[in-house]
Amino acid sequence: MSSAFSPAVSSSPADEPRLDFVACASPAGLHRMAYWEWGDPDNDRVLVCVHGLTRTGRDFDPLARAMSRDYRVVCPDVVGRGRSDWLIDPAGYVIPQYAADLTTLVARLRPARLDWVGTSMGGLIGLGLAGMATVSPTLRPARGDLGLGAAADLPLGRMVFNDIGPVLNADGLSRIGGYVGQELRFERYEQAVDYVRTVSAGFGPHDAAGWDALTRHVFCERDGGWVKHYDLRLAQPFALQTPEATAAAEALLWQAWDHLPVPSLILRGEHSDILTSGTARRMLERNPRARLVEFGGVGHAPTLRADDQIAAVRDFLLAP
Repeated sequence: MSSAFSPAVSSSPADEPRLDFVACASPAGLHRMAYWEWGDPDNDRVLVCVHGLTRTGRDFDPLARAMSRDYRVVCPDVVGRGRSDWLIDPAGYVIPQYAADLTTLVARLRPARLDWVGTSMGGLIGLGLAGMATVSPTLRPARGDLGLGAAADLPLGRMVFNDIGPVLNADGLSRIGGYVGQELRFERYEQAVDYVRTVSAGFGPHDAAGWDALTRHVFCERDGGWVKHYDLRLAQPFALQTPEATAAAEALLWQAWDHLPVPSLILRGEHSDILTSGTARRMLERNPRARLVEFGGVGHAPTLRADDQIAAVRDFLLAP
């Protein structure tokens, strides 16, 4: 593993992503989902990168820069986070709504081939979306189709599951649940950086520039202070999960995993409290198309900023 947890590709103003929005539907009405786009907008080989529970699409800046010559890279801010709208009804902050939103986004992108990188929650969204769809690697969604037709024939190529699997480890969920809905306000930006460094220790060692980048898009300045970028109400459905509901969700996720017909890469942090080594082994046993890469000195979740982490994703996605 490389010793420097800093972007593999240096940034410049020309490297900044384009920001766009797509209108999505929920039972309460329409909402806008923001997405950050890199590379040639006419490239129909698309890589969608979806972040974790309290993060944003800008987490993927280093990976997106590295992949943008080969892909149109699209990194959404899942609804309730970043530049996206907040839902009227917080009960909508659940995987089925997120998967529906991503289906709408994919329909707009009209990829000939769709590859996927999902960190934590982003991996669950991808698995849920794939479970809903008849995966057709050669069929491109019809132009103008912004509805369920896009989900019926999903042109999936390869999928990367970053520190997530069908088993939702209770200890890890409890740790995350302890801070998701916590309202905070910092007078100085440096205090926000220190907070992110503390609650995200599982990200592994990063230099000062890395921690700044991991904070810059998850805190925003408001009324002279720094506050979380997301709707704190997304913690409500998270807190309402019962053991019975979790078991039912895991059964559906295993079913989707067992029948996932595309090559998959599992990334795992050595000290992860979300994806255990036992679950990772079971994933390999139950889906012969999967392979596993582990990163030492990291917990939940690898940030895909280090050279070796980016290389693992790149080598897998671009393999013949």
